[in-house]
Amino acid sequence: MNELSHFDSAGSPRMVDVSAKPETKRIARAHAFVTMSAGVIARLDDNPKGNPLEIARIAGIAAAKKTSELIPLCHPVMLTHVDVETSLEPGGVRIVTSAATTAQTGVEMEALTAAAVAALTIYDMTKALDKAIEIREVYLLMKSGGCGGDYSRAET
Repeated sequence: MNELSHFDSAGSPRMVDVSAKPETKRIARAHAFVTMSAGVIARLDDNPKGNPLEIARIAGIAAAKKTSELIPLCHPVMLTHVDVETSLEPGGVRIVTSAATTAQTGVEMEALTAAAVAALTIYDMTKALDKAIEIREVYLLMKSGGCGGDYSRAET
């Protein structure tokens, strides 16, 4: 197993020095699922706060841009692209996010942050209808670029 890069030899947390790494094109995609009843799904278009899916899309994009402010040891990354896609499915809302940059470090955390905040936004905008809404399945779908190589989640 690889060593955890965010700890120094004494076991103290540290920000990884990426200055010697080459800049490469990096892309990551992440996923989240918000479970909700058919009754809540039917009322999404009727929400007095606005369209929850559109608000979640904007919230996810904004969150990706703030990742280094939320996760203490993340590097600030100049994002070249962020996207948040939502789709209604039986049982809830599927969220798939993507983030891209050309940099010395990856964008996995930005894609995951976008997915998590988009899901939280959907919860916030629908919680008055049902407190049993759940956020599930927040995970990395894929990443490419960098010394660590490519990763693609195996279908389960």
